[in-house]
Formats: sequence, C-alpha cells, structure tokens
Amino acid sequence: MRLRQLVIATSEMDLLADSICDLFELKRTFSDPELIVFGLQNVLIPLGDTFLELVTPIKDNTSAERFLKRRGGDGGYMVIVDSVDLEKERKRLEKVKMDIVWYENRKFDDIHGQSLHLHPKQVGGAILSIDNMKPASSWLWAGKEWEKDINKSLVSHVSGVNICSPDPNNLLSNWEKALGRKRSLDKTSIDLSGSSINFVINTQSQSEHISAFQIHTAKRLEIEKRAVSRGVLINNNIHLGGVDFLLVE
Repeated sequence: MRLRQLVIATSEMDLLADSICDLFELKRTFSDPELIVFGLQNVLIPLGDTFLELVTPIKDNTSAERFLKRRGGDGGYMVIVDSVDLEKERKRLEKVKMDIVWYENRKFDDIHGQSLHLHPKQVGGAILSIDNMKPASSWLWAGKEWEKDINKSLVSHVSGVNICSPDPNNLLSNWEKALGRKRSLDKTSIDLSGSSINFVINTQSQSEHISAFQIHTAKRLEIEKRAVSRGVLINNNIHLGGVDFLLVE
C-alpha cells in the first residue's frame, strides 16, 4: 500500500493548477468526466507516477462545496492510497466495522480501476480512499496517457501528507484502523511504501484537516527561490490551495 494521489478542493481550479504547474514545472494531464456524479470538475497533475488532483464543485450542495464553506477557502480534501488486493481490504474493513460510503468499479479498455471511499466521520481529517488498479502500473483516474506528461525536472513524487488535529493520537488510531497499518516507531505517522501519513498537533483550533503535502525534490533551493518570486513562500513554507507544500530531499 502506498500514497498515490492527494486532492485539493478549490473554487479556482484553473488558477490554482496554473500556479502549481508553473512553480514546480509540472503539466496537467487529464480531467475526468465521470466526476460529474459528485457534482465536480477536476484536473490531474502527475508527479512521477503519483498525482495531485484539484476538484471544484459545479453543482449546489455537493460535499466539496460544503467543505469549502466550512474551511472558508481552499484546502486539502482527500487522500488516496493504492492497494495490492482490494477485496482483502474490503473484508478487513467489514471486520473492523469501517463503513464504505462509495464503491467505484470502472473498466476502460485493458484497465480496471476500483475505489473504496471510507466514511469521513469514522476516519477524520480527510476523505480516505483505498484504491486498486489492474495492471498495477496504470492509474485510470488520470486517463491512459498521463506518462507522457511527467516532468521530473524539479520534483519527483508525492512522498507524504500531514494531517493536523487537536488530538493527533486519537486521529492516528482511526487511520490505523482504516488502513490496517500500525503506527511507526515515533508514534506520529503511518509508514506506507515509499511514503507516509503524518499526524501533527493543531494548536490553533479544534479542526482536523490536511495541513501539508510532502513533495520529494533534489532542488529545494531552486524551488524556494521560484516560490519567493511568485509570492507563495509564507512563513518559510510554500503555501498554495490552502495547504503547505513541504520539500523533502
């Protein structure tokens, strides 16, 4: 199991996508017409074989629209992990009484994509989706041609996500149950293959939400200079779409 896609809900999808792609020298790759079932439009941006997704509501009273109103603006919305055996994960979730609120089962040509969305109130902090692709190297949510749009000149992949809470230990317990993974030795994160989900204290409010994306790079200083020139380096952190982009080397 590994972190595969992180999602931002935004009211200005095109503007935010342009800003992210400009800063990190990335490219848009795909917009999924199937998201209309959720009242959303989206765009996918590949970082290697991991992805940033931006979603924006186009219908009233969608969950994303309510999220934006609660947040008072853009913010981290969803965490998607890629699993090896989705049926095994489904049986495990039933055993620990974690509710599945959406099951996506989509086939296109030679690709079969499946997705389990867990009940947000049982997990906390973000919507969690456990997915599976056949073949494993594919990612149907980004279409079939996303590999041509990969650019690793500045960043290589999504390597982690930080979720904050006034009680991060309790939130971490929920995610252990949801993912079927035990916390790391430092008791503050869940380690996945080549990535991690990290739980940090929120001292500002009682809110639980995604606070940061971790992006792997070998060119931290160059990116920080670009961020300064674009006015998005705030308190020594790159801030876009309501989340901090933390550069990990």
